[in-house]
Amino acid sequence: MTNTAAARATGSAAWAEALLQSFAEAGYAQATPPILQPAEPFLDLSGEDIRKSLYLTTDASGEELCLRPDLTIPVAREYLASKAAGQPVGFCYLGPVFRQRGGKPSEFLQAGIESFGRQDRAAADAEMLALALGATTALGAGEVEVRTGDVALFAALIDALDLMPVWRRRLMKDFHRKASLAHDLERLTLAPSTSNEYEGVLAALAGSDRKAALALVTDLMSIAGATTLGGRSVAEIADRFLEQSTLKSGALPRDALDKIKRFLAIAGAPNDALKALRALAADAKLSIDAAIDQFEARIGFLAGRGIDLSKVRFSTAFGRGVDYYTGFEFEVHRAGNGDEPLVAGGRYDGLMSQLGAASPIPAVGFSIWIEAMKQTSAGGAA
Repeated sequence: MTNTAAARATGSAAWAEALLQSFAEAGYAQATPPILQPAEPFLDLSGEDIRKSLYLTTDASGEELCLRPDLTIPVAREYLASKAAGQPVGFCYLGPVFRQRGGKPSEFLQAGIESFGRQDRAAADAEMLALALGATTALGAGEVEVRTGDVALFAALIDALDLMPVWRRRLMKDFHRKASLAHDLERLTLAPSTSNEYEGVLAALAGSDRKAALALVTDLMSIAGATTLGGRSVAEIADRFLEQSTLKSGALPRDALDKIKRFLAIAGAPNDALKALRALAADAKLSIDAAIDQFEARIGFLAGRGIDLSKVRFSTAFGRGVDYYTGFEFEVHRAGNGDEPLVAGGRYDGLMSQLGAASPIPAVGFSIWIEAMKQTSAGGAA
């Protein structure tokens, strides 16, 4: 879609052209991925909210397809298929996406930026937030507040606690959910006493890794002649069995729970959170300095971009419910006006390998919710 075509699709040439031009001037070429996409990446890699909202279909060959629910994965796939794959390249976009959203329109507009291949991660993170804030200003959003987090810090904590692999997967999965992680943590400290009809399978899986669990569940379902059960895929069933086998073998250690709770209680201005993280790492003897160093570097680059850190809130418990995020996460909201973000994004270094990249490729980006921006703008996008 050309800039002019994108503008026609939005019904407002002036703001669309201005937004895309600002991204172009920042060095981001426009991407126009197809609306119809392979469903598998979204089913496997997106958060639960997106998976439940997909519009699915099947082509003549039996491949499952979907209307794109966002543009991050489609733009990433185009980048990986190009000659520039692996090199530092940035893209911008503006176009329709499709999700089942209950009473809201299923087709709506998203704009945004995706940056691939930059090794200066902290600087790239800061650039994304600066560009996001610039877009809210250009579109007349008024005063905004910034909410940030960093899933890499939580992952470093879980690694430092030296838990069984299945515990790590369960806790990381919980972190990405929008439901309360704290609530599930309490439940995971209580070892269940009831038995069930899967005792033999659970015993076979106890202490195993995910690959072994997948192999066993795949074999069992193959024998039964099934590929799904109750709408769950083989991978989902394997993960469920692994969780249950872990619960059967004992509860989450109380010491680990206490450290996780202390970590998740850290929130406030970025520099205050930095001090609290350093203190926790020292007091609890946690080897998470590398992740904290990256957090500190990002704070420096944010300040260097002229971002007022007093208006940025950081929380170790902040997450966006998107499974493929691996580091910095953020949302920009209209000041004093709650739940729906105007802009949202983050770092997703692992996604590129999951989409088929031969070697890891750093990636970070954000999406602008044009619908929300129009609702909050006095002019600009109206």
